[in-house]
Amino acid sequence: MSASAAPADRLEVWAPDGIGEIRPGDDLALLVGDALAGTLADGDVVVVTSKVVSKAEGRMVAANDREQAITDETVRVVATRDHPGGTLRIVENRLGLVMAAAGVDASNTPAGTVLLLPVDPDASARALRAALAARFGLRLGMVVSDTAGRAWREGLTDIAIGAAGVTVLADLRGGLDAHGRTMSATITAVADQVAAASELVRGKSAGRPVAVVRGLGHHVTADDGPGAASAVRAAADDLFRLGAAEAEALGHRRGWDEAVRAGDAVGER
Repeated sequence: MSASAAPADRLEVWAPDGIGEIRPGDDLALLVGDALAGTLADGDVVVVTSKVVSKAEGRMVAANDREQAITDETVRVVATRDHPGGTLRIVENRLGLVMAAAGVDASNTPAGTVLLLPVDPDASARALRAALAARFGLRLGMVVSDTAGRAWREGLTDIAIGAAGVTVLADLRGGLDAHGRTMSATITAVADQVAAASELVRGKSAGRPVAVVRGLGHHVTADDGPGAASAVRAAADDLFRLGAAEAEALGHRRGWDEAVRAGDAVGER
């Protein structure tokens, strides 16, 4: 097992108070730095929610109809399901992320507006990391997190949609397990696990959009790294390009082999 993949003996995760409502044009790095002043140590990973990044970057747009905003951000429809409140759309958005409603958020925003995801979350993470590292003189990792569902599990969790200076994927292939067998498929989603851990202390309504994860210095890198975009599975490797019902319906119409080949074209808007 490489040093970067070695497990941590102990983690500490906390979220500071003191970050108020973020508005377009706010210096987010300054506000985050003020909230964390005197608390950071070398090797810490700072997690910031995409919501406050988007607000600072002016990604709030007028939209009386959230559905149109979702459509505008959609690259590919994966699945749709009707429910009493409307229609749930699971889609691929402009960042390549597959999530409900394309990541368009209508909560905690003024009436008649919605919040879009950052244009480039990895670039946002790099800028925040650079500013905090320069201010405090520390080696830091940075994660921009957002909430997403999972195909085979109930409930939501946070994932990394932006990252800088932190291992995104720890490739353990070629290493040995506890019984001496060579691991051939294990790649650990480190940045996603960091994002999920941070949500446990931030909460969804506590007004704490920033968290620090300590104990992962072996996963904090000298350079910015490839970013969270590196965790997005390529289309050629995606075994589940469609929702189950959509795939079944297409398979009955076309035959399964043709349906698989046609998967990329199905659901295009």
